[in-house]
Amino acid sequence: MHPDTPPPSWTLSAQEPERPAQVRRILRLFRPYRGRLAVVGLLVAASALVSVASPFLLREILDTAIPDGRTGLLTLLALGMIAAAVVNSVFGVLQTLISTTVGQRVMHDLRTAVYDRLQRMPLAFFTRTRTGEVQSRIANDIGGMQATVTSTATSLVSNLTSVVATVVAMLALDWRLTVVSLLLLPLFVWVSRRVGAERKKITSERQKQMATMSAMVTESLSVSGILLGRTMGRSESLTQQFAQESERLVDLEVRSNMAGRWRMSTIGIVMAAMPALIYWAAGIALQSGGPAVSIGTLVAFVSLQQGLLRPTVSLLSTGVQVQTSLALFARIFEYLDLPIDITEPAEPVRLEKVRGEVRFDGVDFDYESPAPGASNGTAVNGTSVKGAPVNATSVNGTPAMDISKGAPVKGTLRGIDLTVPAGGSLAVVGPTGSGKTTLSYLVPRLYDVTGGRLLIDGVDVRDLDFDTLARAVGVVSQETYLFHASVGENLRFAKPDATDEEIVAAAEAAQIHDHIASLPDGYDTLVGERGYRFSGGEKQRLAIARTILRDPPVLILDEATSALDTRTEQAVQQAIDALSAGRTTITIAHRLSTVREADQIVVLDGGHIAERGTHEELLAMGGRYAALVRRDSHLAPVAPAV
Repeated sequence: MHPDTPPPSWTLSAQEPERPAQVRRILRLFRPYRGRLAVVGLLVAASALVSVASPFLLREILDTAIPDGRTGLLTLLALGMIAAAVVNSVFGVLQTLISTTVGQRVMHDLRTAVYDRLQRMPLAFFTRTRTGEVQSRIANDIGGMQATVTSTATSLVSNLTSVVATVVAMLALDWRLTVVSLLLLPLFVWVSRRVGAERKKITSERQKQMATMSAMVTESLSVSGILLGRTMGRSESLTQQFAQESERLVDLEVRSNMAGRWRMSTIGIVMAAMPALIYWAAGIALQSGGPAVSIGTLVAFVSLQQGLLRPTVSLLSTGVQVQTSLALFARIFEYLDLPIDITEPAEPVRLEKVRGEVRFDGVDFDYESPAPGASNGTAVNGTSVKGAPVNATSVNGTPAMDISKGAPVKGTLRGIDLTVPAGGSLAVVGPTGSGKTTLSYLVPRLYDVTGGRLLIDGVDVRDLDFDTLARAVGVVSQETYLFHASVGENLRFAKPDATDEEIVAAAEAAQIHDHIASLPDGYDTLVGERGYRFSGGEKQRLAIARTILRDPPVLILDEATSALDTRTEQAVQQAIDALSAGRTTITIAHRLSTVREADQIVVLDGGHIAERGTHEELLAMGGRYAALVRRDSHLAPVAPAV
């Protein structure tokens, strides 16, 4: 027995996670690549040691080889400096190759993890989240982290190692000059932290704005969006709206790039002026009677100091980049932390052969989960909704629930008891919002029941493994979705290993083969964005052919002909009849002409079963079904109730 399913929460947290925990989580992403990172660490250490060797060689040239006229020593030291440069370059190339590979693998892991999480999210999440918002998380947010993931981690280690090695070398040359060089370092660190915090805040705002623009592009530049904009005369208005959103992004980009720029430039100026400070300090020490600093030591020290400048500035910049990237990681982790309420049990039941009996046993269902962001006043796309009523909407526009009041509305189901024998047919009719589509979506587990059980061949669908359920149930909905690919590729989506003969046979059964064959490229014809090159009836028959290829024992027809004209409906209905033969069929009907031959008809009203029986029995009752028939122009007049 399953307990009643609690309502899930897909709320995106408006509160930032604690920084140490977030950093630890980021570091865990690199754990599978520890071996490669260890090699990078060795290369970095070796490179740092080779780099600091050159100033010591330079000191010996200036203090010993040249003054003493030792040509052999001079040649050896010069060759040593050249060799150090060559070795350092080779180490740098190998380091870049390995670190970039590791970074790109981490990016791949992140992308696939987010995509996998979204694939397993319930249907309600997608009905409440703008498509552009989802795309922005995968494209913009993960893409924005690329520089940090691929190079910043290695740069951090490399620069830190270089700084430590250089400081040690400077201390070995002259500890007094080293102290003078490091006096301002704490101030530099404080400035960079302030700049990083400022940029992190701006980055979060920028990514939200990019998500808004991505959603607008997705919605308004699709085939449907273009048609709507032009037929409503809103094309110019949409362009102006996009320009306004783009202006906001321009402002955020400028602010992001200029945040702390003057402070960081000041650090660069001070670092560049440090050699003059060292010369001054050496001169003061000599005039004060202190030990003299040799020309070689002084030049070598300034060389090391210049070598310290680049990694120090890079470290400060890396700190800023890391803080900026934390905002992007936070947005990605939000998606990875979304709860998945429809899961496969630890020990799922696998049915090798499904007969197709479907039974609703006291089924209840409510759309009670709040929309993402509703609980904290922030929608998924960052739009504030606090204090405003939020009306959740299910698939195909079925009203779900008034979140602001917390009360169930249309689309809620109560106490549904139904049995559809294997190979039998059930038609579900009722007014808009009575729960018809909701009922049908419970069978393939697009939603989970919140009370009672739904069984296929006596097994609760929540106990079945996903593969069994996918093989058992096929859905043909009113809105057919086709990929921007060829006809053949769209059909093979249902069965990737289908032969050409199987595809043709399915198309013939769906009465669409002749039309496909008449096209110049036949089954290689591109269907266009969302199948715009095909009419509604043709797309429906392609969807039916796709389902025939899958050959599911249970078939859900969700108002599959409601948007078609009468002539097209007849052609599609013939294809549906061929598809339904020998299968358990549940038909969600808008036009009652399609349900007369069903073994049983159920009338839903307000989420309850108001009537059930055959077409003739329900007509004889003279109730709700009879009233619906009287309004349906496709059927003959109703006989008087007995």
